[in-house]
Amino acid sequence: MDKGDSFFEKVYKVVRLIPFGRVTSYGAIAKYIGSARSARMVGWAMNASHNDLTVPAHRVVNRSGLLTGKHHFRGSNLMQQLLESEGLEIEENQIKNLDKYFWDPQQELPLI
Repeated sequence: MDKGDSFFEKVYKVVRLIPFGRVTSYGAIAKYIGSARSARMVGWAMNASHNDLTVPAHRVVNRSGLLTGKHHFRGSNLMQQLLESEGLEIEENQIKNLDKYFWDPQQELPLI
């Protein structure tokens, strides 16, 4: 991370690193970039990213695996469809077996 990056750019850099078929949470991203209490701000960054196809915003969910950002995608089920196309199972707007698919940047990336 570049120290001159805006909060949103820091978020986008982390989100771009989430592997195919995995998800992370708003809070995990906030904690990794040094703003542990800013999960809601990470959500705002995700909402603002939908015109940037390099940011896989569909891979960011709430801490329980709920697809809380789905209403920001075109079509009512696009977020779910994208995740299912990557092999995740979704039931009632929630990822089944979240522990299996959860990617924690604190454990997977070098500390910044």
